[in-house]
Amino acid sequence: MKAYVYEYSSALPPLKEGSYFHSAELMELCEHTPRHKPYMVVVSDDEGHHMAHMLAIERYRRSWLPPYLYTHVRVLGEGVYQQGPANELFDLMVKALTERLQNKVLYMEFSHLSQKMFGYGALRSAGFFPVKWMNIHNSLHSRTPEERITTKQLVRIKNAQQRGATTKVVETEEEFRAFSKLLRRHNWLKPRRYLPDDEFFRGMMKAGRCKIFITQYHQKVIGCSVCVYSGDDAYLWYSAARRKSFAPLHPNAVTFWATIKDTHAIGRHHIRFLDVGLPFRKNPYRNFILRFGGKETSTYRWFRISIRWVNALASWLWRE
Repeated sequence: MKAYVYEYSSALPPLKEGSYFHSAELMELCEHTPRHKPYMVVVSDDEGHHMAHMLAIERYRRSWLPPYLYTHVRVLGEGVYQQGPANELFDLMVKALTERLQNKVLYMEFSHLSQKMFGYGALRSAGFFPVKWMNIHNSLHSRTPEERITTKQLVRIKNAQQRGATTKVVETEEEFRAFSKLLRRHNWLKPRRYLPDDEFFRGMMKAGRCKIFITQYHQKVIGCSVCVYSGDDAYLWYSAARRKSFAPLHPNAVTFWATIKDTHAIGRHHIRFLDVGLPFRKNPYRNFILRFGGKETSTYRWFRISIRWVNALASWLWRE
């Protein structure tokens, strides 16, 4: 077996369909998105038959306040497997990706692996260190959203809707610009929060891979969310709200509720909330999401910093 790293979707061999986050379609979209550079790792056997593949996305980050300029790589999930032992194939892909990018980017990150201990040995041997994290998902196939949400949360949402808060799917360019403005204003003081260029969202919408929801009150956009679809599941990837200016209307709750209801209506099995955060005892965002009836699970995010002494220090600080 051998792992190859491809930088252009046009050079890819035929790949097995699976997760959207590891698809040739997403790779091609990233090629045309500013500040993105995709890398597809493909493992083939001695006869050249495809066995597994994994998409990593290099992202260029810059800001004037606070000032910074660097690149990093993120991998969402462990990839797609057609045949062979998954752990061995994952090990090959991690090594190939690390060799290609270890001196090119500031850090690499693996998140949302299907199981907490998946790839533990492979990532450790490649110099990654684990950070405890939290994941939350809502099951939509066994009970309705109304049966899972807390009574108090539902009352808040209904009161906000009665006062005039409405949620809809973005359809026009004007609505899209309003969504983008709110999303970027909400996140501009969060240095770690990366927001892709608008063309990234437009591309996913055009391909039918995502829906963007906005909540309005008297023609003002007070909340938004981006829901991406892969397989039988939906992923709430980005969100923003004017929580302080319109606190009585609970714009986050109204927007999330509409997103969950729509996901259930179109027959998805789960909605998964990305970037829930570190497992602090007091995590307001996590507690907010759990009010919709979700299930939380402990997991790891894996990081590898290219500066060796910094990586060694971080590994020691985050030791188990």
